[in-house]
Amino acid sequence: MNPVSLLVFRFRSLLASFTLAVSLLCLAHVTVFPVSIQAAEVGYPAAWLEPAQTASQLGITSFTQSPVLDESGLPPVAQRLPDDPPVIFPNDAIGSYGGIAHIIADDRGMLIAADGLFTISPDLKTILPNLAESWYYSDDGLTLTVTLRKGLKWSDGHPLTTEDILFTVNDLQLNSDFMPVTLPDFIGLELHAIDSWTFVINFPKPRPFFINYVAQSPEYFLMPKHYFRDFHPEYTSPDVIDERMEELGFSSWSAFMTTSMQKRLFPDLVNHPTMSAFKIESLSPGLYSYERNPYYFKIDPSGQQLPYIDAVEAQDVRENEVAVAKASTGQLDFAGVRLPTQDIPLLKLGEQSSGIKVNIWNRLHGSDLSIQANMNYADKQKRELFLDVRFRRALSIAINRDEMNEIIYFGRGTPRQVTVVPGSDYFEPEFATAWAQYDVEAANALLDEIGLHDVDGDGIRELPDGSRLTLTVEYVNTETPKQVSMELVVSYWQAVGLDARQRLIDRELQYSRAVSGELEMTVWHADRTTDILFPINPDFWVPRKLAASLAMWSEWSRWYLTDGNLGEEPPPNIRQLQIWADELATTMDRERRIEIGKLILAANAENLWTIGTVGLAPQPVVTSNRLMNVVEFGLWGWDIRYTMPYHPATWYFAQ
Repeated sequence: MNPVSLLVFRFRSLLASFTLAVSLLCLAHVTVFPVSIQAAEVGYPAAWLEPAQTASQLGITSFTQSPVLDESGLPPVAQRLPDDPPVIFPNDAIGSYGGIAHIIADDRGMLIAADGLFTISPDLKTILPNLAESWYYSDDGLTLTVTLRKGLKWSDGHPLTTEDILFTVNDLQLNSDFMPVTLPDFIGLELHAIDSWTFVINFPKPRPFFINYVAQSPEYFLMPKHYFRDFHPEYTSPDVIDERMEELGFSSWSAFMTTSMQKRLFPDLVNHPTMSAFKIESLSPGLYSYERNPYYFKIDPSGQQLPYIDAVEAQDVRENEVAVAKASTGQLDFAGVRLPTQDIPLLKLGEQSSGIKVNIWNRLHGSDLSIQANMNYADKQKRELFLDVRFRRALSIAINRDEMNEIIYFGRGTPRQVTVVPGSDYFEPEFATAWAQYDVEAANALLDEIGLHDVDGDGIRELPDGSRLTLTVEYVNTETPKQVSMELVVSYWQAVGLDARQRLIDRELQYSRAVSGELEMTVWHADRTTDILFPINPDFWVPRKLAASLAMWSEWSRWYLTDGNLGEEPPPNIRQLQIWADELATTMDRERRIEIGKLILAANAENLWTIGTVGLAPQPVVTSNRLMNVVEFGLWGWDIRYTMPYHPATWYFAQ
């Protein structure tokens, strides 16, 4: 039995072990959300697609709170809300208060969604007001003016003002003692306040997508000054700070601040004010406990302060198998991050007796694998081989994507190359289908044309000089089904005479080897494929960043990042990609942006800088039957912070 047939047999046998008849019956009733569909067609509330109306606009004059707060000694709820709170319409019904949500720690970001200045619409394109009431750009795109909602308060009751924004940007992001290398999105930025609610950002070049960045990464723009000034040398004696850092176990104030900004858990974070729906209440080994934020700024249409749920307990689970076991047996109220696609049949079986519902969303990954050959690799022969577009095309058409889709994704994924999602302003169907057909004969012909022949008759091709050719793919098995996918990909490449091998490595090694250009080949998952992130992070298609996820052109990226002082100057066609990406991020002309974005994606369709396999794949999202208002169909990915557009503050427990 050849390797591919063996894998097919193995996975079909695995499905049989889950009671094949029941599993297939369950899967037959699974509907996958098509990424290209309009959000309104799915049944989302129309209000989710527009700026939230406020209490005054809807005539809401009285407000109520969770009974758990009745004896708390807090000011009345009307005094804790902003002057004119935004109203969030729930997905299905007005909820009721109470209950503790049990989740896995990795899913905290799904239920305890970060609230920032802006938020993201379910249409995957539109940025909406959140803590900010409004904003506008100058005609030249060099100035952004933002106005906060009046009366906003942190979870400790302290007012949120422009002082917090200025502190985060001027005293942290633009402070070389805290950020020795300024984040690209903050380079050249100047910020000043007009009053307590309005601030202005000046850019050295137009930044039409800066609001996308702030909406998708709110933690980098919003820190409470009244709390963190006590840990900042600009406001507190360095000797006092040093004593505090020693007590807390941090090497420096900047390390403490970085950990806080990235929301990594440590004991002192219990006191950290937040604008989100839940605040950390206690930490213990293996369990993180959160309670409702009594100053949360949103209400529902009946005047009830959100969130509906009173508390969250997040278990620290590291293994996918444990997460699947807990989710399938009804031990969790919400689960998503550690649930592999392959375990959908097992999870669906849990619906029969465990009081759970398995929703099948779609991942926003353009491809679950971004296969990358290092075109800057130190070995001269392999570099020349990887630079040859015929070789990359041969690798691509040797892959049987339809079979991968059936074996791994139950036929519910989409065979495609690495490109943006359907429905994107930048999408063209041919970007997804170019060189994605399965054609072993054509792959063999391309490899022969390059001069890769089986010289010694052992069934394995040698390099043109007769020396042995091996291809080693090193990668981290995270987030998408990479290991099982690579087992299949390696077997397909072996079927056309390539000595392909795979090796699992840890995340730290992946990063260091990717950035230094030492990875011969690797894979990652291709996110950043929506109109939220693609225009500002087209990094799977353009060499302009050093990251664990990008190993095909580190030297060209280094040249770009250092203005030619380090790295290698890219060839003209690659340099053109960089020029286009710069224009894409800065032009105020929407039609020109779309034109440039399509040029970048068309270049990958022709040249296959990165190779895709199957994308837009099904993602199981498990909820307990008692958890209400969770959307049945959703999109799952980093671009939209997973559940941000679906308002988890409106989820509640049925009584």
